[in-house]
Amino acid sequence: MDALDFLIPLLVALCVSALMTPVVARIARTWGVIDRPNERKVSQRPEMPLLGGVAVAAGFGAGLVVALQRFGAGEPGQGGSIAGLVIGGSLILCMGILDDRFGLSAWPKFVVQFFAAAIAISHGFQIDHVTDPVSRTIYEFPGWLSWIVTGIWIVGITNATNLIDGLDGLSTGVSAIIGATLTVIAVQAGQPLGVCIGVALVGALVGFLPFNFAPARIFLGDTGALFIGFVLALLALEGYRRVTVLTFVVPLLALAVPILDVTLSIIRRVRLRTPLFSADRQHMHHRLLETHGSPRSAVLQFYFLTACFCLLALSFTRLQGYAAALFLAAVVVLTLRLLWNLGVFSLTPGERSVPEGPDAVKENEP
Repeated sequence: MDALDFLIPLLVALCVSALMTPVVARIARTWGVIDRPNERKVSQRPEMPLLGGVAVAAGFGAGLVVALQRFGAGEPGQGGSIAGLVIGGSLILCMGILDDRFGLSAWPKFVVQFFAAAIAISHGFQIDHVTDPVSRTIYEFPGWLSWIVTGIWIVGITNATNLIDGLDGLSTGVSAIIGATLTVIAVQAGQPLGVCIGVALVGALVGFLPFNFAPARIFLGDTGALFIGFVLALLALEGYRRVTVLTFVVPLLALAVPILDVTLSIIRRVRLRTPLFSADRQHMHHRLLETHGSPRSAVLQFYFLTACFCLLALSFTRLQGYAAALFLAAVVVLTLRLLWNLGVFSLTPGERSVPEGPDAVKENEP
């Protein structure tokens, strides 16, 4: 692999995504696929086009085709994996378009997500073992458990990316950072298909980000946030497939910020006895917004936190034995301290007030 192998598909994905975004924005306005502010949302800007995920998907598709040619990712069995990614991703994308246009309830979306996850699993994307980082003992999963764990993983990451889509450029930038990290992990693991997926996704996200960063001119919508989450979930599985000297800690660390946010959301709503799918303003990005005041500053701080966890993930790939266990323990302690500083352990039934302004975006929860 040389620099051109990475650069060409990345630039193709970037250019296609950037060129398609204004076109998609016009189509979204024509079809009435626009954000409609209400009292539950952060953004109060009317007529903001959704469907940004269509432009990202177009860039990703173009970049993936070029990357597959450059890297020659045609090993036996990988054609099936590509089919699982394309079919499952297309299903998620279509569901997102319908959701942005008509507004679907949570349960039909979950059914479609699990069906897309089942398609991906049946085409080879599976968590079939974990490895003890100290003894390097591999524990194989029975088939039924592999399906359950992998399905929960794919659907969980898909929704976690959607839940952090709360400020201009937040989900796009965070996903680009995570995607770049998972691509490096795939390179280290010698997994060409994972590299192809990662390069194409990062290029598409970078091409879309200038239109989505504050003040945004178009939103990802559920179309984009769910599609990106689905691709990230599968990308993590591709890198994990070959990294057998580690547990699944590496992709967990890379995806730590969205995973923490969705986990804390569930705990918060259970504790406050509110519906699991209700919207609130107590996500991590809301707390950063309270601290920093400016939406741009909050988003950049969120980028920084994501980058820190991604660097930890890359560092963890070089550790083994007791050093890995100690490193992980230190990460847990530091993470708990970070959450304490953000005030996530001092939940109250009332909602926190969130500054509204031209840089604020929708609350994108189901």
